[in-house]
Amino acid sequence: MRRFDHLADLEIFVTVVEVGSLTAAAVLLGTTPSVVSRGLARLESRLGCQLLRRTTRRLGMTDAGRLYAEQAKGAFQLIDDAERAIQQSGAQIVGRIRVSVPTTYGHYRLPARLAHFMAQHPQVKVDINITNRNVDLIAEGYDFAIRFGAQKDSGLIARPLEQAALLLVAAPAYLARVGTPDRLADLASHQAILFLLPSTGRALPWQLREAGRDIDWVPTALLEVTDDPLGVVSLAESGMGICQTYDFIVADRMARGSLVEVLPALRGRTRQCSLLYAPHKTLTAAAKAFIELMCDPASANS
Repeated sequence: MRRFDHLADLEIFVTVVEVGSLTAAAVLLGTTPSVVSRGLARLESRLGCQLLRRTTRRLGMTDAGRLYAEQAKGAFQLIDDAERAIQQSGAQIVGRIRVSVPTTYGHYRLPARLAHFMAQHPQVKVDINITNRNVDLIAEGYDFAIRFGAQKDSGLIARPLEQAALLLVAAPAYLARVGTPDRLADLASHQAILFLLPSTGRALPWQLREAGRDIDWVPTALLEVTDDPLGVVSLAESGMGICQTYDFIVADRMARGSLVEVLPALRGRTRQCSLLYAPHKTLTAAAKAFIELMCDPASANS
């Protein structure tokens, strides 16, 4: 007879305690509220006592539940510590992780960090999904997602990776043909190339800073790009107009002279890039190693 065949139910209980509801726990565990409820019932039957008081509006712990949750969290921490000790002893990490990244990060930022990760952990299989669609980590089976911009309260952990600097750029040929703007008001007479957000269909505002004041501006545009924000850069490089993008995307192009910065005085805004993952207690050693490398500032320059 297996002594610990109830560990899945125990993880359900700990997750419910941490997030405060059966529905939220089901989302994080990638299952349904009914499965969560049955797991709790089995655990309470095994222990012969009630752990949680459940009503239609509230979820509370009994004294026994409070004590059991505290001890269970400690047990899971011991398992985590044991894995880390093995990892640090020189044992090779194996496993698989799935990561969803936007095209901007997937083409320009991830390769160097991923190469570093795989050099350290050659036995870990990494599945990379490069898309500008906001995937559902739990429902679609992803371990991580990398996203730009402020993250809504989704119950996911968001670890900052960098503050990506924004700037305006255009091709020298375009500026020679139309003229170079000298101030913010001049942009109204130029061809703007905008990116439409997949989630809303609305144009992503240009984020500018003038005289210490933040400005979010949506110019009138005849050129609008959907799905892939790298498209605005390609169109700008072809002489079609002015776009806003990240410094790390166009640094090489500016060094080659195919793009030049427009109105550098309006620089100063950034957009946060974050690594997102569910707050599970059962992160694999491979997943933990990926978090550590991605969130290490030194890895950005490796």
